[in-house]
Amino acid sequence: MATTKTLLTAEQLAGMPDDGRRLELVKGELVEMPPTGGDHGEASFNIAMLLGIFIKEHHAGKGYGAETGFVISHDPDTVRAPDVAFISRERLQAGPQQGFVTTIPDLVGEVVSPSDTAPTVQAKVEDWLSVGVRIVWVVYPNTRSVVVYQPDMTARVLTYGDTLAGDPVLPGFACKVSELFS
Repeated sequence: MATTKTLLTAEQLAGMPDDGRRLELVKGELVEMPPTGGDHGEASFNIAMLLGIFIKEHHAGKGYGAETGFVISHDPDTVRAPDVAFISRERLQAGPQQGFVTTIPDLVGEVVSPSDTAPTVQAKVEDWLSVGVRIVWVVYPNTRSVVVYQPDMTARVLTYGDTLAGDPVLPGFACKVSELFS
């Protein structure tokens, strides 16, 4: 006898009580993410701060911090929550946005946690790029490196002394990879 899974919708996820769990919805199924550690939190904060300053100074659009839910597909629904995201001014929706964000980001940053597996990280990257994200930064605190993914799935590895650039999404943004970890 086959069993059928009950898939959740983005609306059902939004209506769940906030019990402190970090949740994403992947193809209708809840995925719980354990709390992160200090290295993850520091890298997430640093990248959000550096991007945020640049975005504000250049009136480039809006930045979003960790745990902001983005609806990236329907039927079944997927709601991802990157560690940092950016939507360009040209693509922003007018007015306040209640609930999950429905505009696909131009840039997403995912900081890898010790509990993340390679297939989990790869699935996130593929999800983001398949819906039109133009750059995905995967930040690895344990190796103090960043992998930059483009829409064609090409990847470039940057190490501690390299420069992380925002081109073509955020022309002019640049920081040393080392700044993410100090």
